[in-house]
Amino acid sequence: MIETQSIAREPAREVKFARCDLAGVDADGTFAGYASLFGKEDLGRDVVAPGAFAKSLAARGAIGIKLLFQHDPNEPIGVWLDIREDARGLYAKGRLMPDVARAREVLALMRAGAVDGLSIGFKTVKGKRDPRTGIRRLAEVDLWEISVVTFPMQPEARVACVKARRPTEREFERWLTRDAGLTRGEARVVIAHGFKRLAAMRDAGGGECEERLLAVIREATARISGMMPEL
Repeated sequence: MIETQSIAREPAREVKFARCDLAGVDADGTFAGYASLFGKEDLGRDVVAPGAFAKSLAARGAIGIKLLFQHDPNEPIGVWLDIREDARGLYAKGRLMPDVARAREVLALMRAGAVDGLSIGFKTVKGKRDPRTGIRRLAEVDLWEISVVTFPMQPEARVACVKARRPTEREFERWLTRDAGLTRGEARVVIAHGFKRLAAMRDAGGGECEERLLAVIREATARISGMMPEL
């Protein structure tokens, strides 16, 4: 886990990172999770109070909060569909835009787990630091944007609902040849007719289907049992 600290991008403008585990996104590029958690001290010694985002959300709504990559105003990558406070924190649901080149790159990174953070960009409206503990309590913030970022700030924040799309036939063939060790012809047999057909070819004396190949097929079946429908 990587620890960071609050960053001042300009006077009174701050950003805070929240860790999120992204196994994938929905087929249309949507994802959801928590950008900030209430009552949790982050690595910058700040605690966000419930209701801190209420005024800015009422004024801007989800559509008025920008969805950026790495807090770069020149890198909008989608739109926020829903942002709201609940008992846990700031919940956000967004969609990456497939027609935007950077969004497609971010989508690939999220699916690979290379990018797993959300970060809020805001200005502090009401905040007070405890001189004894050094912890700052943020009672009200003006939320400007939420970014998909590389490094986390709040380790306990997590994306709540993500779904991995089903792989395409081409992607499945590439997996079979690259990772499962099949030839292209063998992979096409599996895709077209299923693993049982390949085993039947062996029983009929097909030269392609040796014991080694069947071992690979069994391993592949186990590894992708939850990834593809039964053929």
